[in-house]
Amino acid sequence: MDDKKKDVIRETDAEAIRLAKTLLRTARFGALAVLEPQTGSPLASRVGVATDIDGAPLILVSMLSAHTPALLADPRCSLLLGEPGKGDPLAHPRLALICQASRLERGSDAHARAERRYLNRNPKARLYAGLGDFSIFRLEPQRASLNGGFGKAYLLDRPDLVTGGSIVEELAASEQPAVEHMNADHLDAVAVYAHHFAGATGDGWTIAGLDADGMDLVSGDNVCRVFFPQPLAAARELRPVLVDMARSGRAAARPQSEI
Repeated sequence: MDDKKKDVIRETDAEAIRLAKTLLRTARFGALAVLEPQTGSPLASRVGVATDIDGAPLILVSMLSAHTPALLADPRCSLLLGEPGKGDPLAHPRLALICQASRLERGSDAHARAERRYLNRNPKARLYAGLGDFSIFRLEPQRASLNGGFGKAYLLDRPDLVTGGSIVEELAASEQPAVEHMNADHLDAVAVYAHHFAGATGDGWTIAGLDADGMDLVSGDNVCRVFFPQPLAAARELRPVLVDMARSGRAAARPQSEI
């Protein structure tokens, strides 16, 4: 039995990790499973999702929702991410995360950062984010199961999904000014990132978040993920990387006769 199970689970490689991070970073919503305090029974519901700068999922929930008191009573939870497309929904990739939830205290640096990133990603949530009965929870991934489609199952650990080290705090301090600058003055470059590096179509792309691995781009309800050629080791590397990617993307788009 154990041997058969091992045969089903593939060795986790860089491609699997990138797919898992893409599902995590591009998710607009997910299915949250908690334990009902009164009965201990599982309870699943849909929640809006964003990610902290290190990759941990963020949710903004009301105390009126059944899952919120459940998380406060027992922080163990699971979050299923991945949107089905055409055809068989089971043929599309999905990521199931086993997490520990922690409620972020209003007024704390962690809450300010999480709220900023959540609202950058989900601007319509500004209508209720400041209401007293709403709280932001950070879901700390412990491990995850990735199903990349039929016959493509992987097991991932926290380091496969969450970035550690000084780069996280360093980049968090400069992320918002960089996002606002790019969206105010360099939307042409953002369009290059979306079209060339993510293969996205359409107009109106803006940057919703920057992190050590790459950036999240949004256009209405559409989301795409762009990875940097190499993860950033320091925040000062961000600008040169963005400039180089814009330059190389534009060069690749030129007709051969112009090169």
